[in-house]
Amino acid sequence: MKLLKIMLVVAVVSAVTAGPALAQTTPPAQPPAQPPAKPTTPAPPPAQPAASAAPAPYPEGAKVAFFDVQTVASNSGDGKAATAKLQELEKKKIGEIQAKNKQLEDTRAKLQTSGSIMNDQARLAAEKEVDKLTREVQFMQQEAQSERQQLSTELQVEFQRKLAPVLDQLAKEKGLHMLFDFQTSGALWADPGLDLTPEVIKRLDGSKGAPPVKK
Repeated sequence: MKLLKIMLVVAVVSAVTAGPALAQTTPPAQPPAQPPAKPTTPAPPPAQPAASAAPAPYPEGAKVAFFDVQTVASNSGDGKAATAKLQELEKKKIGEIQAKNKQLEDTRAKLQTSGSIMNDQARLAAEKEVDKLTREVQFMQQEAQSERQQLSTELQVEFQRKLAPVLDQLAKEKGLHMLFDFQTSGALWADPGLDLTPEVIKRLDGSKGAPPVKK
């Protein structure tokens, strides 16, 4: 299973930390939304959701199975917690950068509107303040990216630490020769019964109600 762990790290790293990067500058204002046009014909009724299909049975004696690491990261408790921590950090840093940007914009506006009537000393002080705030914004952006990367790495390691033994146990109980991530495997088709994603999520979350795995 050592090779499995090494190969899985790359997939887990991408899955756990997938998300938008920190904003570099204050986002531009969005134009006002236009009111929707009135439909000329009645809209058709919404389609009724199809009944959930029963899960495909696990092929007896199968030695290869798969799971979707992205689905595990998106739906497991640990994956959701990791995403929430990254989003919380991003929200905080974006707010700080936007506040500093506001100071920079106000100082620039003051220099542009009042620079012609300022004395040399006041104008020079304002120009120095603009330079100082510009450097501070750039530094805050770099620092925010560095902090996000550090937190992302810590969360990756923690998620991998919890996921690896779950996969080891599941593979041993099933008597598998290989358990791979379907999204990164290059496979074009597989028997749906070989999909162990729901079981991986249940075990990762410590679900007590999960049925025992049949060999």
